[in-house]
Amino acid sequence: MSDALYTITKKHRAALSFIEDVTANANEVQHQVLGEILRRNASAEYLQRHGLTGSCAGEHETFRRLIPIVTYEDIKPDILRIANGEKSPILSGHPITELFTSSGTSGGERKLIPSTSDDFDRRFVLYGLLVPVMSQFIPSIESGKKMLLLFAKSQTCTAGGIPARTVLTSVYNSRHFVERAPDLYTSPTEAILCPDLKQSMYAQLLCGIVKSAEVVAVGSIFASGFTCGINFLEKYWPRLCRDIRNGELDREVTDPAVRDAVNRILRPDPALAERVEEACRRKSWQGIIRDLWPNAKYIEVVATGTMAQYVPILEFYGDGLPLVCSSYASSECSFGINLNPICKPSEVAYTLIPTMAYFEFLPVDADDNCLVNLVDVKVGEEYEIVVTTYSGLYRYRVGDVLRVTGFKNRTPQFSFVRRKDVVLSIDTDKTDELELQTAVERALGGLRPYGVTLAEHTSFADVTTIPGHYVLYWELRGGAEEVPASVFDDCCLVVEESLNGVYRQCRTAEGAIGPLEIKLVEEGTFDRLMDFAISQGASMDQYKVPKCLRPGPMVELMEGSVKARFFSPKCPTWTSSMIL
Repeated sequence: MSDALYTITKKHRAALSFIEDVTANANEVQHQVLGEILRRNASAEYLQRHGLTGSCAGEHETFRRLIPIVTYEDIKPDILRIANGEKSPILSGHPITELFTSSGTSGGERKLIPSTSDDFDRRFVLYGLLVPVMSQFIPSIESGKKMLLLFAKSQTCTAGGIPARTVLTSVYNSRHFVERAPDLYTSPTEAILCPDLKQSMYAQLLCGIVKSAEVVAVGSIFASGFTCGINFLEKYWPRLCRDIRNGELDREVTDPAVRDAVNRILRPDPALAERVEEACRRKSWQGIIRDLWPNAKYIEVVATGTMAQYVPILEFYGDGLPLVCSSYASSECSFGINLNPICKPSEVAYTLIPTMAYFEFLPVDADDNCLVNLVDVKVGEEYEIVVTTYSGLYRYRVGDVLRVTGFKNRTPQFSFVRRKDVVLSIDTDKTDELELQTAVERALGGLRPYGVTLAEHTSFADVTTIPGHYVLYWELRGGAEEVPASVFDDCCLVVEESLNGVYRQCRTAEGAIGPLEIKLVEEGTFDRLMDFAISQGASMDQYKVPKCLRPGPMVELMEGSVKARFFSPKCPTWTSSMIL
């Protein structure tokens, strides 16, 4: 055995031993984590405000008794003080060095999540466990590269000069990522950081194909992102093949740093261009990933929760390649990893790593007094996760609903059920029922001059289009036939303008969501929807019209009743200043 191979094996063995140790001693580790968090943040105004002084900072029961369970709205005034430049230790005993813009929404806009300079050290501990775990199932993965489509998003600074950006954008700009092993990914850092989504995607796909013989895994962070990449490839493969054949990068890629990075890789390769052309010319793209990346062993994407809607199309493109959901993380903190990464997406269970934060769990629909510790959850039960982090969140409701599927030693394993209260999602957008209802009510103002009212409505996240888009099904009363089509088009735009900034960024700046669509359905359609639900076992007394439909018979019933359809005529308003 070579020295290099021995070192890697030894490193993996240490990582797997770490997982065994912290999961076996989860209760003790959690006590240590909470004590460490409270000691390092003992000077925080927030803790002192609630009566947790330095003398009792290490008392766990005192913490539980004095510190309330909170949502973002509860701590928003403190977050805004930090964003506006106050230097006192408001939430954390250590300086807040940046604010992560969460894809979760508050009042229709992004949340700002505090982060300290050492936050990435903890996050990268979890990332460092992924390869050792995967190596148990696919031993050869370190012999090649990953073709992952990664994209930095818009970023800005708060009024107080603190960087505000998504956690992934921060990761891609961090020294941990920039100084990574050069052979890990096919995408140059310059392409990942390129602010132009089209140029970034083009360059990353081109480099991924050029290095296709070395690729052992493909994917993106979210299933939606990789699906978008395949759709992009379907449109631009002739140009990519031309570039590969001639060894010259397309002139529409104008970013100087990207051009330099790609030109260091690109060489004329007529044989590769011919192979790619042959694969892409096929009428069916089933198995296209295997054709273009013949040595790929799996597709790495998040395909749980709302991303599960992309599983069928990725299985079609992958033709048998496993869909790997490797880790569970958010803007608030990293949570856990999938110890059986090649399982089916529907069977994914994440093992929480007890060193990442202090975890508590609130049973769904229970009051705050029912909060339980990490080791005390019950198999089969659903909980909302509550975290206390090193960076200044205390007993904070993340909004994710999880189901306990089992245990790794003394540590629970969870499947992701849903984002609390979210009804629609295509990409990183999250639209809840109240927000959607408010948007629809605003749009209906355009119909009132015509004497038209809304009898009933529902919605659907349609991911069969490129890109996916929101669909609203409306059953109207009155003379809808007398309303000009342009009025319904404007209704679509009013709905979009009324949705949160994350939706509008995905729609306008990133092109990750297509124009919103309103479909008018025949009178009596929602009565038939109720009849169907009752025939499937729903109670007549308790039936409510679902405000969001999932793919299946209900959508088919609605589609069979559509009599007119309208689209938003342009993108809604969004600028980078709207991040905050």
